[in-house]
Amino acid sequence: MSTANRGVLASYEYLDATVDAIKELRKEGFEEITAFAPFPEHHIEHALGYTNSPIRIFTLVGGLTGMATGLSFTVFTAMDWPLVVGGKPILSIPAFVIPTFEMTILFGALFTVVGVFWNMRIPDIRAQVVYDPEFSGGRFGVYVTAPADRLGQARTILESQGPARLQEDEEGAAHG
Repeated sequence: MSTANRGVLASYEYLDATVDAIKELRKEGFEEITAFAPFPEHHIEHALGYTNSPIRIFTLVGGLTGMATGLSFTVFTAMDWPLVVGGKPILSIPAFVIPTFEMTILFGALFTVVGVFWNMRIPDIRAQVVYDPEFSGGRFGVYVTAPADRLGQARTILESQGPARLQEDEEGAAHG
């Protein structure tokens, strides 16, 4: 039997059935699961095993990098071109606060954008997941990619939750 990946798309009317199907699929070892919902739903995220977003780490690293960069720029600029005014010290911290703060915000924002693109894997040159417009209009969906020899098991699990519609993706185009 062929081991090429193929997929099954199930459409559900109720959230509970969708979450139960996802939990059962994960319990049986299926990992390539994509869920669709007409609105953000945390029960689906928990069923899929999502944890806290790692993007905040990008923001923290960006902010710290920006702070170090801003402080370094101002210190080295003051040391290279000393401007002694009224007996004030060359390295005057209050004068460095604004450029340091601005660089912290700038780098934090830029690293956050990079983190979003990195975690969303944009650009994604693989084939896109099968999508049905009814998922924007009130139904929930579950798409499972599996080797051909386990596709029957995935289909049985999805059918056990009473889907409104079930269709196979023969090409397996959804996940390459």
